[in-house]
Amino acid sequence: MHINKEEIYNKIKDIKTKEEFQKEINSLKKEYDDLIDEETLALLIVDNLGRNQENVCKIKEITTGTECTVIGKVTRIKQSRSFNRKNGTSGRVVNLEISDETGTCGLVLWNRDVDLVNNKTIKKNTNLKIINGYVKDGYNGIELNLGRYGLIETIDEEIDVKQPITSSIKGEIVDVQPSRAFFKDDGEFGFVTKLKLETKDGLKEITIWDEKVKEIQKYDEGEKIEISNIDNREKNGIEELHLNGKGKIQKI
Repeated sequence: MHINKEEIYNKIKDIKTKEEFQKEINSLKKEYDDLIDEETLALLIVDNLGRNQENVCKIKEITTGTECTVIGKVTRIKQSRSFNRKNGTSGRVVNLEISDETGTCGLVLWNRDVDLVNNKTIKKNTNLKIINGYVKDGYNGIELNLGRYGLIETIDEEIDVKQPITSSIKGEIVDVQPSRAFFKDDGEFGFVTKLKLETKDGLKEITIWDEKVKEIQKYDEGEKIEISNIDNREKNGIEELHLNGKGKIQKI
């Protein structure tokens, strides 16, 4: 999405002249060593003045393909990684989880933003404001990314966090789909499969990720198993069940 600086200014034209607005943009450009374009800096000014509220979303409200501002607490940080792209260039990535009182989603930081984690500016329990992030389907559920017009800030505001829901399910294996390999955005391989389990509450479908994919392949159709530490997620109002590295599978 192209952001027009004039349209951004219109949100605050009653409290700042164009000259004041541009002067503040120029000051921020120097502060950020000219690494951020003027449209993004303009959006930051407007957001700091509280005039960008129409795009602020709760985590449960965000949907794939949209852009929004989200406020959340960091609840999980994975190890940052370096990778090589197909065109021969290198990059860096780190995956986080953020939460608010309505739910949890992924947050992906790329390249120079990875330094915010490595230098401890962002750590577990840091409160963040992701401005104009774009939402996409990740390999572990819905996730926020920072594009050209996205910014991330640490904030002092206290944030209530909804505790993640985990559950255990017992049942008989009805079907395990063949595992599927895919390339992640950072060039690494990932693996995913779907498990159908007949339980006392009916047929349940569970999405199984990465190392747990190999583990579930050890079991045959008709065997009874218990799966614990399942992630219960909600996407577009529909409950989803996911099993990742935190989960456990055992025969019963």
